[in-house]
Amino acid sequence: MIWRVWHGWTTHKNAEAYEHYLRNELLPRVKRELTARGYRGFHLLQAERGAEVEFVTMLAFESLDSVKGFAGEDYTRAVISDKAKSLLSRHDEQAEHYQVVGAESGVPND
Repeated sequence: MIWRVWHGWTTHKNAEAYEHYLRNELLPRVKRELTARGYRGFHLLQAERGAEVEFVTMLAFESLDSVKGFAGEDYTRAVISDKAKSLLSRHDEQAEHYQVVGAESGVPND
């Protein structure tokens, strides 16, 4: 299992709209379009950082080949929609990728 981790920051004013976009548009579309190609779920983290709100988006894939099927051969580059760009004040240009070497079930999602 590979986790693709990416950070984006928005203003407090845009934070609710960005979270709504992720939960109701982007992540359902990713599930619909990529599950057959190795997508296995997400975690979405949020933290207030002074004048900004940071979002950490973590997407799980079966393998690095599955990630490449989503992001292309240059799989470390960020894949950001125009709508997300309009709501973000800044974002990472690269995503990080981590191989799962341990996990515990029963960890709450809320």
